[in-house]
Amino acid sequence: MEIYEELKKRGLIAQFTDEKEIKELINGGGARFYIGFDPTADSLHVGHFMALCLMKRLQMAGNKPVVLLGGGTGYIGDPTGRSDMRSMLTPETIEHNCVCFKKQMERFIEFGEDKAIIVNNADWLLDLNYIELLREVGPCFTVNNMLRAECYKQRMEKGLSFLEFNYMIMQAYDFWYLNEKYGCNMQFGGDDQWSNMLAGTELIRKKSGKDAYAMTITLLLNSEGKKMGKTAKGAVWLDENKTSPYDFYQYWRNVDDADVMKCIKMLTFIPIGQIEEMEKWDASRINEKKEVLAFELTKLVHGEEKAAKAQSMAKAAFGGEGELPEKIVSVENATIINVLVAAGICSSNGEARRLIQQGGVSLNDDKVTDINLTVKNGDVVHKGKKVHVKITLQ
Repeated sequence: MEIYEELKKRGLIAQFTDEKEIKELINGGGARFYIGFDPTADSLHVGHFMALCLMKRLQMAGNKPVVLLGGGTGYIGDPTGRSDMRSMLTPETIEHNCVCFKKQMERFIEFGEDKAIIVNNADWLLDLNYIELLREVGPCFTVNNMLRAECYKQRMEKGLSFLEFNYMIMQAYDFWYLNEKYGCNMQFGGDDQWSNMLAGTELIRKKSGKDAYAMTITLLLNSEGKKMGKTAKGAVWLDENKTSPYDFYQYWRNVDDADVMKCIKMLTFIPIGQIEEMEKWDASRINEKKEVLAFELTKLVHGEEKAAKAQSMAKAAFGGEGELPEKIVSVENATIINVLVAAGICSSNGEARRLIQQGGVSLNDDKVTDINLTVKNGDVVHKGKKVHVKITLQ
């Protein structure tokens, strides 16, 4: 199966500008494509995960990725999907985040001569002359068309800053610049980026008289409410210092039943034929599917050894053989509330107290009802059905 057909079969393609040309380029290994990543944090999260997997798939098929770090657009902030303006980052923070992104991307993408390249739009956007930009790019955009973009319409009632209004122009300029300097002929992005991507293809056609193509990928749960990468406590990070391999494994192990096969198709590198066989499995094997998903993705991000350990810990938490995740806790008074907070299981004493009162905490095999209960070294704390931690007191 050729790569374009595989992308469609996996449910990755949402929309495109010129399917015939895109198909020929991708299947022939002739796509030099870019995906942009704005450095809004010091770690990538699972919301970026699909884009990284897509780049890896296309590179394996002979196409050339251009990883674009948004060191320049990060000064503005993408308004897409936002109900308010992003916090403005300092230049030092943006630069630090870019360094962190690059290090993480090297696990997925092969960089080097005649392979993938990584560029930073700060190298050209920060040196732009405002009047020159207005004269060079401004005539290619109409305000009417820009205001029709979904990413702007949803912000009009609450207020859209002029700063953010420029984001579409900056993203379009990126594509034009990458096309001129690096021969970049295709851009990929989430389906919520479609308006910005169309602006880039049109800018190239108007300014250079050349064809360049846009294709969006379905961002899984992202396009259904920005759920992907979010938990009750925040983002699920690819950096193991922010989200441990065990917690990463558990995130995917607890995906909704209805989304399991969709995740396996879109995110794993399991062959399509094998996936089609899994789709025939009886409904009683849903947990087995979830274990396959969690193991494959944890292996991809953290390596096979850590994925195997995370899987063993997860099985132990549900009564199987293996080693439970351990938290080393240092508290003067080891009451259940203090331990829950010190171990990071609850964010505050108030949350811990409410959770206990609601019957959501167990110690070893017994439901906790006393908020002053003492935790002993080696005890296992359970929060609901998904969090199980062995406590080591220090």
